[in-house]
Amino acid sequence: MGNALLRTSGRALASALAITVAMSASAAMAQDKAAPKKAQSAPAAPAAKAAAPAKAATAAANPKSAWVKLCENAPIMNRGKDGKEVKTEKRLCLTHHERLDGNTGMVLISAAIREIDGNPKKTLMVMVPLGMAIPPGIRAAVYTKEQWAKASKNEKIDEKKLKPIELHYSLCHPAGCTAETEATPEILKEMSTGGGIMVLAMNAAAEPVGFPVPLDGYNEAAAGPPVDNKKYAEARSALMKQIRERQQKLAEEWKANEMKNLPLDAPGAPRTTTTASTPAKAAPKK
Repeated sequence: MGNALLRTSGRALASALAITVAMSASAAMAQDKAAPKKAQSAPAAPAAKAAAPAKAATAAANPKSAWVKLCENAPIMNRGKDGKEVKTEKRLCLTHHERLDGNTGMVLISAAIREIDGNPKKTLMVMVPLGMAIPPGIRAAVYTKEQWAKASKNEKIDEKKLKPIELHYSLCHPAGCTAETEATPEILKEMSTGGGIMVLAMNAAAEPVGFPVPLDGYNEAAAGPPVDNKKYAEARSALMKQIRERQQKLAEEWKANEMKNLPLDAPGAPRTTTTASTPAKAAPKK
């Protein structure tokens, strides 16, 4: 993965609190412990569908942005001087963005800046769907607003000006696989002035897959107060309910169409009423 992967970004661009915090806390704990050996490949899963981004529950915080700040006290495991693990609680905040498939509710891409009280370093986290190759990791690049506008129109950009960011996978769970790297002051500055982040991963077929992350609203979310966790969870739950209802409606429509195509004598075929023709009466003889 390198600039060759970044060349696909223009084409790719054209084309819940509990889960997120648990994911972040697990990754943080994994960093404090001895690093486990990484698996050679992610669990297989269907490739992410190219779907329009759903209006996620983050709209409850800012209707114009998919970025939101989430904060919660999370358990952190550290090793004491005696080598024993000590469990403590620290405030963990994520300035978070996610894009959902409006048909399935699956998270297509999730990105976040993680901050932990007492730790001066911040972390850039990216989650992609399952089915990606683990060894290559993830590569990302922050686009300037001008580059982002050009890429969205399929116009060529100067790839030499891009500064690739390498992220290494740290955790896989049913929702996807998370990769992370230190969010250096340089990366944070680029995000504060940039137009978007292009995330690139390799699927099981060794093909690059691009996931665009717009940065509209990032600065406001990062500088502002955290949203109400309860309201956020309620809004996200309502969104998932709408998606489930849509799935049920689509399934019922599909079933109705399939039933129409069944032969009339097939089991379960809809009954049809036929009117038997009766012979015309003979005219009376005069």
